[in-house]
Amino acid sequence: MQTLDELGTLPDADVVRLAQQGRELAFRELVRRYERPVFSLVYRMVRDRELAEDLAQDAFVKVLNHIDKYSPEFKFSSWLFKIANNVAIDHLRRRRLDTISIDGSPHASSASDVEATTIELSADQESALDELESKELGTAIEQAIAALRPEYRACIMLRHVEGRSYEEIAATLDLPLGTVKTYIHRARHELRKALEGLRE
Repeated sequence: MQTLDELGTLPDADVVRLAQQGRELAFRELVRRYERPVFSLVYRMVRDRELAEDLAQDAFVKVLNHIDKYSPEFKFSSWLFKIANNVAIDHLRRRRLDTISIDGSPHASSASDVEATTIELSADQESALDELESKELGTAIEQAIAALRPEYRACIMLRHVEGRSYEEIAATLDLPLGTVKTYIHRARHELRKALEGLRE
């Protein structure tokens, strides 16, 4: 039987297979690999650390309970993030929360996490935004994203904060690829309009 150190050298597919065979250490290894990104994704959606920890734990419980249904034809991380995203979205719908944080994650690696959301802005807007203090920029973007429809917000989060491909977003949100592209296009348009005033 492999130790945790030995499991750490295996690719996800092999560790998942062992977890499907009931190997507790294998599942613990999957949690070790993905607990930070899962927590980060959920935290950005609910903006509450304690709540995010609970929801992330719920997501891993669901993964454990349904890991036998995971199909290796799909990327494990996409399957996992889909479950985590659904847990967060279900909570938001129940509580009717209409808020999100893009720069408040305690696991954000750098200011580039915030800056990544301005990629699609026009040159004039980018120039104006660059002149703002980092905190002001984060607040403005946070407010703009908070005003988006939940579906748009989820797509923007996964695309510009998590760095997911369109295909991965479609798999995570269980949406057609064309719908994902449409949501992101519309979200960018709404963000441009919301951030136009910053040029002043």
